[in-house]
Amino acid sequence: MNLAYQHLLPADFAPDSRVWIYQSSRMFSMGEALQIEDLLNHFVANWKSHGSPVKGFGTLFFGQFIILMADEQATGVSGCSTDSSVRLIKEIEQLYNVSMFDRQNLAFVRDQKVQLLPLSQLQYAVENGFIQADTPYFNNLVQTKTELVENWIIPVKNSWLASRIGLQSKQNA
Repeated sequence: MNLAYQHLLPADFAPDSRVWIYQSSRMFSMGEALQIEDLLNHFVANWKSHGSPVKGFGTLFFGQFIILMADEQATGVSGCSTDSSVRLIKEIEQLYNVSMFDRQNLAFVRDQKVQLLPLSQLQYAVENGFIQADTPYFNNLVQTKTELVENWIIPVKNSWLASRIGLQSKQNA
């Protein structure tokens, strides 16, 4: 699985551009992905904040992650403009019968594909070798373009999960 995505991000957006990542509960089919790309393109072309156009970007990565980005150096994003993006994601949830807001589902790269794992099963997965210190993890908590580029797909040992599952203490032993 090719994890290179950075070159697909808009180069002309400021490093501190705001980012929102929505992870689907399943991979979208090719037809669904094309329709979602159309929805995202239409949304960002018409995204407004207090009547001013938002310099926005939206895409679907790895068939499962919707990324929205707003360059606030061009136009600040207000609560109303953020609400409109959430409405779009909720519409996608309904259209495609998926969950996009479940933060209890974690995403990893395993066997060359995105694999979801409920947070409640994380310790079991580690104890049984499904998840290891170097397993790539999708850190959907990133908030800026810089964080998206540098810290979205990271080894579990470099994420907030490491202390939760005791990886740090095992490495130091």
